[in-house]
Order: sequence, then C-alpha cells, then structure tokens
Amino acid sequence: MSELDGRVVRRTQEQRSAAMRIRLLDATVESLVSYGYAGTTTPRIAELAGVTRGAQIHHFRSKEDLVVAAIEHLAQQRTQAAIRELGQVQSIPDPVAMVLDFVWEAHQGPMFIATVELWVAARTDRILAQHIERVEPVVNGTLIAAIAQLMPGHPAHKEIRDVAYTAMDALRGILVSSFIDDDPQRARRRWERVCAQLRQVAAGVVPHPG
Repeated sequence: MSELDGRVVRRTQEQRSAAMRIRLLDATVESLVSYGYAGTTTPRIAELAGVTRGAQIHHFRSKEDLVVAAIEHLAQQRTQAAIRELGQVQSIPDPVAMVLDFVWEAHQGPMFIATVELWVAARTDRILAQHIERVEPVVNGTLIAAIAQLMPGHPAHKEIRDVAYTAMDALRGILVSSFIDDDPQRARRRWERVCAQLRQVAAGVVPHPG
C-alpha cells in the first residue's frame, strides 16, 4: 500500500507481483557480486530479497530461471545507467575525451562485477552463453547509439565509434585483471595509459575541437 494525498492506495496484484520480481532480480545481482556465480543459490537469493522460498519458487522455479531473467534485468540497468551518465554531459569540446570518460564511468560499480560473473560462468554453460550473446550486442549498441546522439552529424562519427569499442575491450581486460590486484589504483593508471594511446590514434582521424 502507499499514500496519495492522505489516501491509502492499494497496489494491484500485478503491481505486487512485478515488485516481487524486481526484489528477486536485484537480490540475484547482489548475490552474484557478493558470492559469485557458484555461490548464488536460490535459498540465498530468497534470503537477500527478504522473501520466502515459496514466494521465490512461485516467480522463478530454478536458479537458471532467475539468472536468465537477471541477465535481462542487468542489461536494462546497465543501459539506463549509461544513458543517465551521458545525460549529464553539458558540452562536448573534445568528443574523444568525453567517450573515454564515459566508458570508464559505465564500467564502475557492482553492475559490471555481476556481468563479469555471468561472462565467466557462460564459458562452460552454453545455455547461459546463448542468453548473454543475445543481450550483450543490445547493451553495447545502446551505449554507442547514446554517444552518437550527443554528436549528430559529427564528421568523424565512425572513428569515434571505433574508439569507443576499442576502449571498452581494453578496459574490460584491465578491470578483470584488477580483481586480483592489491593496488586499487593500478587499474586507473593502466587505463590512463590506454587513453593516451587511443588519443594518439584518434588524433590522426578525428578533427581537433575548435
């Protein structure tokens, strides 16, 4: 129930069901981050979500059902977070710098960690891999499309898109290896080195601002 102008508004069964699904999916992502894919179990997800096992089974009968739905849920969260990040951009004096900063920010936080857990698990789980293969192009395409919308008609649109894809590939490798690094700043230093190289490459194909 919720209140609106002092009145109690009862949620419909459909709304309650949708809210329960979101709680379970958020708990699945939380479990992936905290316990990894192997440690993500349906009892643990139910506990994190604060629901009974019966309620969890009513919505998702197995761990596989939960994880498949969580892939979609996570993809939506990643794209929405990226779009919000780009929405804060006020001006683009240097499009390459904007893209590199955006790529870094889009790969921070628990959503990326949960995604990596699913990528690694998919190496030996073909069904899981098929679901990830379906959504990853959508996520990446949304990120690139969002960048393109900020620079309509830019003469080096294709080159900037290529910089973004290369930056994502490089950063993902850096961040995965940083999971076992005891220096929390090393990943950022390695990323800055990559950025310096990409700026040099982009300097030859992207017109300098101004």
